[in-house]
Amino acid sequence: MLRKFKVSNFKSFEKDFELDLEESLSLIIGKNNCGKTSLLSILDKFIGSKSLSNNFKFDDFNSEFKDELKTKIESNDETSSLGISLKLFIEYSDTDDLSNIGNSIMMDLEPDNKTVVLSFEYKLYNFQKLINDYNAFKIKENAKEEHLRKDFYYFLKINHKEYFKVFRKSVEFNNQTKVENDDVFIDLIKEKIQIDKIINFKMIDAKRNVSNTEPEKSLSSLSSKIYQKIESGEEEKESIEKFKDELVKTDINLDKIYETIFEDVLKDVRKFGGIKDGDSNIKIISTLQHKELLNGNTTVMYNINNTHDLPESYNGLGYMNLISMIFEIKILINEFKREQSEKPADINLLFIEEPEAHTHPQMQYIFIENIKSLLIKGVERTDGQNRKLQTVISTHSAHIVSKSDFNDIKYFKKEDNKVISKNLKELEALYNGDNDEEGKQQFKFLKQYLTLHRAELFFADKAIFIEGDTERILLPAMMKKIDQEDTSDTIPLLSQNISIIEVGAYAHIFEKFIDFIGVKSLIITDIDSAMSEDKMKELRDLEPDEKKKKLIVQKIEVSNQNATITTNGSLKYFYGEDEELQFFIDLTLENKRLQKDSQTNKWVQNTNGHLLCIYQTKENNGTFDYHARSFEDAFFHLNRQFFIDNIDKFSMGIKNKADFLDTTKSVYDLAENCVKKKPALAMEILLNSIPYKMSNFLTTCQWLSLTQISISQNKINKIGHEFSNWKIPAYIKEGLSWLKEN
Repeated sequence: MLRKFKVSNFKSFEKDFELDLEESLSLIIGKNNCGKTSLLSILDKFIGSKSLSNNFKFDDFNSEFKDELKTKIESNDETSSLGISLKLFIEYSDTDDLSNIGNSIMMDLEPDNKTVVLSFEYKLYNFQKLINDYNAFKIKENAKEEHLRKDFYYFLKINHKEYFKVFRKSVEFNNQTKVENDDVFIDLIKEKIQIDKIINFKMIDAKRNVSNTEPEKSLSSLSSKIYQKIESGEEEKESIEKFKDELVKTDINLDKIYETIFEDVLKDVRKFGGIKDGDSNIKIISTLQHKELLNGNTTVMYNINNTHDLPESYNGLGYMNLISMIFEIKILINEFKREQSEKPADINLLFIEEPEAHTHPQMQYIFIENIKSLLIKGVERTDGQNRKLQTVISTHSAHIVSKSDFNDIKYFKKEDNKVISKNLKELEALYNGDNDEEGKQQFKFLKQYLTLHRAELFFADKAIFIEGDTERILLPAMMKKIDQEDTSDTIPLLSQNISIIEVGAYAHIFEKFIDFIGVKSLIITDIDSAMSEDKMKELRDLEPDEKKKKLIVQKIEVSNQNATITTNGSLKYFYGEDEELQFFIDLTLENKRLQKDSQTNKWVQNTNGHLLCIYQTKENNGTFDYHARSFEDAFFHLNRQFFIDNIDKFSMGIKNKADFLDTTKSVYDLAENCVKKKPALAMEILLNSIPYKMSNFLTTCQWLSLTQISISQNKINKIGHEFSNWKIPAYIKEGLSWLKEN
């Protein structure tokens, strides 16, 4: 089986990019422009349909390689092989048929070494000629005016095929170090080794030719191609023979009909041709050929209630795309099988790019659930020459990911403008640690949660982890408020690719995942101030025996002098289990940013960190300062008048409404005693928010002349913001503003 790809110097991939493959199906996921299509491209150029000729372009070289080559050329330094490469690491077992690789490919006959490395290179082979030609080019360009001179990159773009060519090699692999040795190899081109006997690569790219316009018959044309592929196979031999027998019968019947139809025409031919009895005569007969009959004469229909057959163009594009893929897969599987007179290749690799095109979520679920059953049969033949089929699928679909095996997923991401690949199954080792039972449970939860509920996180540029329903419902409105108030050119929050994940008080369970995929993340949580157990025992003046008992921690206002700890699990995890409440009160926004330390494997404060953990801070509502304990009392502190003005409209979210009018009741009391249902509270906040209306703005500003009103659209927007009758707590506003940047 094909175990691994290694790619060097190609497009946006890191200098030495590696991708592990699974035995049956590997699912490649990642955000847009992270290298999924580039992988398909290099496979096609080296081992696919484009490998028959040199299809490499200057832009296939990554920028790092271009700069490195320029330096070497200018310094006349030919210290290493230079170029693009693709290495295939093939593992075999004792039961595999080794006739295609044998002594001509295998570099090590040691029984324990069961790895073969095939190397495909687009490499510089005439270093000195490149130097000489470039120097001549420079002399010519230097004679021109400076602004007209062309540089090294222009020269190479036009001429690279004169100095680079394709090489195919079998490279030595050291089984002890698990490293290949490029200096020891077999030249497969020189030895005339047929690569397609070893590896057969087919692909279904994203540009599938499906159309539901009236004249198009894209699906119907595929039916004749399927016939051409299965005609020579043993599996359908009986059915094919029946088909041909029926054509012979039809020919006989049509001969009789043609004799009648063309009788007068043939008489005229005999008459004008002077044909006599006994001379050669002509006749028109039926010669139906099975291949030609199917080509252009089969139509894919779909049936309605067993009564009406409708043409393929009446299908939606999504359904046609699905049928087209199934047809193409069937065609390619038969191509993998090959003719009965030749063996299939040892490695059969199928790449399907973005199968989700045009399809709705339910259809995407069905596709990924059934693709394995279609592919698991592999390349099966009646003569016993069977081979496995390895499939790689690239996708942007969270729905496909949610129905996939977690261990099949390969995550592509960009770091410093270079694409890297990570196996999601590596996460299990990170969570399990030293056989950590808690880590195992956390990984089990993470795996189920991501695949069942939040697979879109894999495709997000940024992520927000929140505690509950209130934040989940209100957060989009808060994001819109910030967008409206921001006069900078920063991309609006609501236009960014941000995933919002509800995790309760367990954001820390996701910490390894956040670090693993490297997504910029904002955790919104509560400071959860409380009285320590020791302080409770001291205040209660317990008897000696009672002091040994563990007391239930008592939550308490932040401002209470007896509040000394936080009970929030995420805060304690990220900042330290032993930190006192005052530590969190004193932290500035910059010091709340975190980065994972690769040495200690702990999160540490770092002003350049990609994780920000925020919670309530002291805030002035225009009358007094207050440090809230939870989201609700932070919101009540800033917006008490909003609730007083609309109190009768809060029927589901608030109880004890009179308490809002009672100035002796603190907002902490309101948060503790007046919230009836948190989701309902959030919904009713939105229902009682002021939307922007020009009529409202004109009424408010009726004392202004129309000329004054029109002086600044920004002024209108500022006064007429949606949700303008309530404010966002400062800690959330700070966090969202940070997330909005970059």
